[in-house]
Amino acid sequence: MTSILVAGVDTSTQSCKVRITDAATGALVRFGQAKHPDGSTVNPEAWWEAFLDAAKQAGGLDDVAAISVGGQQHGMVLLDKQGRVIRDAMLWNDTSSAPQAEELINELGAAPAEGDEPEDQHARGIVRWVRAVGSSPVASYTLTKIRWVSEHEPQNATRIAAVCLPHDWLSWRIAGFGPVAEGEDAHLDKLFTDRSDASGTLYFDAANNEYRTDLLARGLQSEAADAPSDALLEAARNIVLPTVLQPREAAPVTASPDIAGRNVDGGCIIGPGGGDNAMASLGLGMAVGDVSVSLGTSGVAAAISEKPVYDLDGSVSGFADCTGHFLPLACTINASRILDAGREILGVDYDELTDLALSSHPGAGGITLVPYFDGERTPNRPNATASLTGMTLRNATRPNIARAFVEGLLCSQRDCLEIIRSLGAKLDRILLIGGGAKSRAVRTLAPSVLGMDITCPATDEYVAIGAARQAAWVLSGNEAAPDWPLSIDEVVTGAPDDSVYAAYAKTRN
Repeated sequence: MTSILVAGVDTSTQSCKVRITDAATGALVRFGQAKHPDGSTVNPEAWWEAFLDAAKQAGGLDDVAAISVGGQQHGMVLLDKQGRVIRDAMLWNDTSSAPQAEELINELGAAPAEGDEPEDQHARGIVRWVRAVGSSPVASYTLTKIRWVSEHEPQNATRIAAVCLPHDWLSWRIAGFGPVAEGEDAHLDKLFTDRSDASGTLYFDAANNEYRTDLLARGLQSEAADAPSDALLEAARNIVLPTVLQPREAAPVTASPDIAGRNVDGGCIIGPGGGDNAMASLGLGMAVGDVSVSLGTSGVAAAISEKPVYDLDGSVSGFADCTGHFLPLACTINASRILDAGREILGVDYDELTDLALSSHPGAGGITLVPYFDGERTPNRPNATASLTGMTLRNATRPNIARAFVEGLLCSQRDCLEIIRSLGAKLDRILLIGGGAKSRAVRTLAPSVLGMDITCPATDEYVAIGAARQAAWVLSGNEAAPDWPLSIDEVVTGAPDDSVYAAYAKTRN
């Protein structure tokens, strides 16, 4: 019997990956990858060319019955009425709009406090943003970038006919749409997205599944004002925003046969897609009670929650996931590079750092590393630096210093877990992923520092797997996503030891 094939696409900051997958089993059939340009602003056409290249490397998509796209969150793609990209997309890692983020917070906080709202205007603004859309403005989010364009490129702002995100734009192109000549219909109304990616824009309320065009209007302001004008409110209502599909809802359009599904009866359907963190959680098969801790350049703790989570301090982003639930997420700027710093200081490789750290004891003899090398986001201390404290002539040994670096990394991630837990999310299982999770020292010490056993999935392309799983789910029409096996490297157990985290929390305060 011929297998039914689906494709999962991961259009990330660095590259485009296409994973062709057996819809029934989740088994990898073919794979292709193509690089994206470096930088924090990119012409989206580069994503399209990379997708075509990756699809070709994967043996083409003619036999694929369904496709979904997972993509980097927050990136701003502006289209004019002909469907042309107005300017290069500003990506999540473009920090130009940090001042605009502050403006948006202060403007929403301008009106006097009501009820339990803080008296401080800035704190009040954060509370109001979180209650409105689940998150407070930072430079990563789409709306801050729209505001930057309105202030710095007003000639481009006046041309905006539609705003979408990287995965939305690529899905629209896969459906056969794109720039058209003057006077032709670009079919901007065929743009679609999902709850997870829309929830990272600052103008979509995932709890009520609705766009907030009144907040979008604030992004169209070209100068500071406590409230947008009637003209801007009308302009925001006229901008096309992608239709938000539900988790297993097929797009109202199919893939162009020139792109995918040429040899499939009825063509290739397109799933809603999603943001990269939510797609990774779907690829990992996460359910309510699960939390992933990803140790890359940054650290990301993301949990699946049945209900929306509101962090009125703004540290936790209240995103949606790809299953109809929510994805409270906390991020640290510093993660796996903490180990690199330790290696550099001690002049050792990864294995030697591990051996040194494991030859020490919990608490590193009283030495504590607060690892804010590049400042920090959780907690929000952008101007902080790292510190190594508690050293004496007796404890200043290489093993203790190595141990302090590993414990400091894990304690910073526990900060994220504790904040998410304090907001009511249930945390029953930790999945440890990312480059930093390959460290034997990290895996060995994680249960005691994080306070729970650690499940370590095998290294894989979980965003692309999640996209493929969504495509198979939409194709099946079933209530639940397909139950694909997850390959586990190991489950690491250990007795919790809160003394290490307690000492860390006391030092970083």
